[in-house]
Amino acid sequence: MLQITDDLSIADWELSETFTRAQGPGGQNVNKVSTAVELRFEAARSPHLPDPVKARLRRLAGRRWTTEGAVLIAVQDTRSQARNREIARERLAELIRQALVAPRKRIATRPTLGSQRRRLVAKAVRGTVKSLRGRVAGDPE
Repeated sequence: MLQITDDLSIADWELSETFTRAQGPGGQNVNKVSTAVELRFEAARSPHLPDPVKARLRRLAGRRWTTEGAVLIAVQDTRSQARNREIARERLAELIRQALVAPRKRIATRPTLGSQRRRLVAKAVRGTVKSLRGRVAGDPE
C-alpha cells in the first residue's frame, strides 16, 4: 500500500511497476541491470479517489496521463533500482497530494476609487509628456 495522507492510501493492485535498462552513466552495470522504473497508477479505475480529485490529477499529470486513464511515472535518476522505485512512489504520492487540494474560488472585486483616480492621473501625466515631444514651434529646422 502507498500511503498518501492519514486517511487516503492506494492499494497495491492499482500500482504496477516495470523495470528497464536506464540511460546515462552506470559503469559496467548499465548494460546488465534494469534499474529504471516505470510506475503505472490506474487512476481512472481507482475507487479510493473521488471524481473531482481524478479530474485535478488528470490536469496536473499532463502528458503522463494515458488514454486508458493511468498515470505513468518514469524514474532513472539513480543507479539503484530500489531507490528509483522509492522516488517514483514519492513523486506519485506528491502528485496525488497536489490533486487533493481544491483550488479556492476567485472572488471578483472592484478597483477602489483611489486606485481609479491614481490611474487617471498617471495617464494624464503620461499624455502631457508625450504631447511635449516633437518639434518646437519657434525652431527653424
